[in-house]
Amino acid sequence: MKILLLCTAFNGLSQRAWTGLRARGHEVSVRTAPDSAAIADAVSDIDPELIICPFLRHRVPESVWRRHRTIIIHPGPPGDRGPSALDWAIMDAEPRWGVTALQATGDLDAGPIWGSRLFRMPTEPPRKSTLYNAEVADAAVSLIDEVVRKAATPGFTPQSLRYHRPGVTGRSRPLVRQADRRFSWDEPAAHILRRIRAADGRPGVHTTLAGVPVAVFDAHPGTASPGEPGTIAARRHGAVLVRTGDGALWIGHARRLDTTSGVPVKLPAVLALAGAPVPPQTAEAPGSGEIGYRRTGEVGLVSFDFYNGAMSTTHCRRLLAAIRHAVAQDTEVVVLAGGEVFSHGLHLGVIEAHPDPAAEAWRNITAIDDVCREIITCTGQLVVAALAGNAGAGGVMLALGADKVIARDGVMLNPHYRTMGLYGSEYWTYVLPRRVGEAQAQQLTTRCEPISASEAAELGLVDRLAASDRASFTATALDYAAGLAGGPRARALLERKRATRAADERNRPLETYRVRELAEMSADIFDDRHGFAAARHAFLTHQPTGVTPPDPFAVPAPRAAGSPTRVPVTAPQAG
Repeated sequence: MKILLLCTAFNGLSQRAWTGLRARGHEVSVRTAPDSAAIADAVSDIDPELIICPFLRHRVPESVWRRHRTIIIHPGPPGDRGPSALDWAIMDAEPRWGVTALQATGDLDAGPIWGSRLFRMPTEPPRKSTLYNAEVADAAVSLIDEVVRKAATPGFTPQSLRYHRPGVTGRSRPLVRQADRRFSWDEPAAHILRRIRAADGRPGVHTTLAGVPVAVFDAHPGTASPGEPGTIAARRHGAVLVRTGDGALWIGHARRLDTTSGVPVKLPAVLALAGAPVPPQTAEAPGSGEIGYRRTGEVGLVSFDFYNGAMSTTHCRRLLAAIRHAVAQDTEVVVLAGGEVFSHGLHLGVIEAHPDPAAEAWRNITAIDDVCREIITCTGQLVVAALAGNAGAGGVMLALGADKVIARDGVMLNPHYRTMGLYGSEYWTYVLPRRVGEAQAQQLTTRCEPISASEAAELGLVDRLAASDRASFTATALDYAAGLAGGPRARALLERKRATRAADERNRPLETYRVRELAEMSADIFDDRHGFAAARHAFLTHQPTGVTPPDPFAVPAPRAAGSPTRVPVTAPQAG
């Protein structure tokens, strides 16, 4: 079937829909549409049999939905209407939620229903972005497959929306505004936590910290000494601990609203409050901690969960220390387990906000290179990278430095840098070709295309696919690692690893890959030869960039043997 995916951004859900439909043999085009006129133009160019809108903020013009079956994937149960479905679901503590496929009509979110999926909401208030990328995305991908099957069924007729029907549990709700999100720090921590998480990652909740007007994100429960609500009790690893009416919350990230005194991008809270009175560093970590280590038998687990997968210079140095601690133990396998997002590489926000962005970008890229080198040169244990969430750019290459990669089915990988105007580092010229060959490595890094975990497994980037259940993924990864440990097979794998690393070093020292990559990166960072500064700023501020990205709608080049055909990503990635 000839299908057009219309989306506001080619995000994780849109990418999953695109790769899934292509894998099932459909002819799928994708267009990002900033307005109704662009939607009409895209449809006119492609003339699809079916239009699916997995993530679209703009109304579909009547000229489109009257001529083409156009299906909206709405992140709410049947009957839910409005642009802030997930915000309200989290703020109102809904016990169950859902995703509905409905046909576009002149009445917003009220068209005939093609199908729906319901799921139980997490017990603890989820971040909106977490809910969207997990339960909502999983349900939406399944629902899109159902929609396509029904579209191919002669005589199928969707059900009109009737609120008296069983299962129609939603209702019409307005756009959530800052007035709806407002809270006071003297309210209970649980109430404030729910408010902040319902606006995370966009747009955040407006408040004041240390006298500075900010939008706050990345909240976690904490414990503080008694004091006035709204005051900062402590800081740790970029987060601040804020007293509430009955406890405290760690605020990991914030964005200044007084843009005259700082760069208006989302930053670790301490950086966002630069110049304000903030207590000195404390030994207590925010939430459960961004980085942890525990041992299970012969397996050591290094867990890290950086907000949105962005790794600043400081993050990289802390992660390096954790990995060095892990490889110094007498375990046989080390597992590197990322969080909701495995890694997207450089922390573009910290770079953008620095007085000398180029110098900070250079520090950041060399710091993440140090982490990758530690992984690649670990010859005392086997190393497993466990991807429960998406990875992009340098985050993909960091994972490929491990001996084995296990990924959750449904994860998306973007193994390229060019949409951000960067050549890339993280030893990618070593770790990528050794898995897929030079020709495929060139394709992956120049065509700027997303690949699913299952495609990555076919290409050799992923060694083991795990079921899509996030809750059980860590246990699955540890079981996989335990299966590599112990006995003659483990010793054989380790000996082969040592021999291969030694042979590779004789053939060409590892340091030469880093030197060559950083020579290219120096031109990208300091000379800005490919528009890194403009692309970075546009990405962080959600503004158009003057840099021309690879054409995402060009006719694909001929495939290398065994490689899938894909469409380039339009959203820039970190380095």
